[in-house]
Order: sequence, then structure tokens, then C-alpha cells
Amino acid sequence: MMTTILLMACITFFTRYLFLHRALPFKVGPKMQQFLSFSAPAVLTAIWVPIVFINDERINLDWQNPYLSAAVVSVIVAYRTHSIYYTTLAGMGLFIILS
Repeated sequence: MMTTILLMACITFFTRYLFLHRALPFKVGPKMQQFLSFSAPAVLTAIWVPIVFINDERINLDWQNPYLSAAVVSVIVAYRTHSIYYTTLAGMGLFIILS
């Protein structure tokens, strides 16, 4: 098991090293940069959607769902303030109050 963990760590390190090290003659083209710009929103969406909408192996769209209520308030606060701090405080505060 430890061998697997070490091998996966090496693979992860070297795949990122190719993109980050300036001395290597590897450059990403503009089309690839545009394609890669969608990866962060896609990964973040894949993380938060099941947390917010799925509860007990089924879709939960009830307003008594604290995850959904906090997410809606967070979106509204983010749209109005453009502040990560206010958004985080509003979402976490409402979630703590509701749960």
C-alpha cells in the first residue's frame, strides 16, 4: 500500500512539474489554455452539487435543507458584494444557524 501511495505521489508531482518548471521547453498553446480554464469550475461544481442537492441518497430540494438555503444565500451575497469573506461568513453563518 505504501508503494502505491509513493508512486501516485511521484506521478502527481511530475505531471505538475512539467507545467510549472520554466526551464523545460514545454509551452501550452492558447487553445489548450482556454480548454484548461474550465477545469477549476468543473471540479468545484462536481464537489458542491452532491453536497447541496443530495441527502440520504435522494435529491433534496426542500427549503428546510440547510445546505441548499446556505448555498442560495451565498450566491446572492457573492453577486452583490463580490467579496469572498462576506460570502463565506454569510453561507457558514446561515448553515450553522439552520443545522
